[in-house]
Amino acid sequence: MNHKLTAVLLLCLSLTACTLNSPIPDTPAPEPTPPPVVEVVTPPAPPPDEVGPLLSYHQSLRRMSQGELVKELSGLGLQQRSPRVAIQMGMALMLTRGGGDLARAQALLDSVATSPEAEAAPFRPLAQMLSSNCAETRRLYDHADRLAAQQKENQRRIDQLSEMLEGLKAIERTLPVRPAAGPQVTK
Repeated sequence: MNHKLTAVLLLCLSLTACTLNSPIPDTPAPEPTPPPVVEVVTPPAPPPDEVGPLLSYHQSLRRMSQGELVKELSGLGLQQRSPRVAIQMGMALMLTRGGGDLARAQALLDSVATSPEAEAAPFRPLAQMLSSNCAETRRLYDHADRLAAQQKENQRRIDQLSEMLEGLKAIERTLPVRPAAGPQVTK
């Protein structure tokens, strides 16, 4: 009997050990918590450079002759109007020597600088700077014209005074010679 009791006891212990190692079917295993979501914020892509190519274009315009500039202007006139084309035309007009070209350039550049269109936004600072450059250049040209006119007027006056002086000299040469004043005798 001892063997039977030992066998039953071993069987009970085996069953107890088996139930301890197996999960309890009534309670489901807890789901693992997901790792926290980390958002990787990438900086926005820089806007396309709209001004750099225009600065290069301006440098190429500066190397052109007056004839080439006129051809470039006529080619730009055939293109569809846009802020970029207006700035290009303004740049070309700034370099030509025609009468009123600076005023036309400034008007084109001002139209871009004050345009409410979204397409003009990247060009506004450049247009403002070029427009102020046109205004300053126009002031300098006006000042130079005034100085040239003043110099021309001064030269006219100098010539007129020289003619008057020569006339006075001619009159002086025709006057009779005065007797030399000798010592006066007093009585």
